[in-house]
Amino acid sequence: MPSSTNKLTSAIYDWEKMQPVTVSNGVRRLVFDGPTATLDKIDCHITTLNPGERSGPPRLHLQEEVIIVKEGTIEATYDGHSETVGPGSVIFFASHATTCLRNPGTVPATYTVVYYYTPLTPKK
Repeated sequence: MPSSTNKLTSAIYDWEKMQPVTVSNGVRRLVFDGPTATLDKIDCHITTLNPGERSGPPRLHLQEEVIIVKEGTIEATYDGHSETVGPGSVIFFASHATTCLRNPGTVPATYTVVYYYTPLTPKK
């Protein structure tokens, strides 16, 4: 579902119906992206990183972010600190963290990302 100005409402998002999009480092599935009754914006997507791949270069995030590892191994780096975690692990990146994820394993790693913007989310 593309980003919209329409407020998101209650819904079920079936894995089998999500459209996988091949990207240079793996596969991405957009779950939802838009405003809600209480958030300026919420985005949820599921990424599968191929072995040895990164989510992208380290970058500063203004929003807060929650990541749940479904399978494989993820090395999470934030503000120069790195830790490697496996399935079931939850990662929280605070506002203004410089972050990057990497799959150090030999098999694909899949994780769900939820990030959100509130009226208190910094604009810069």
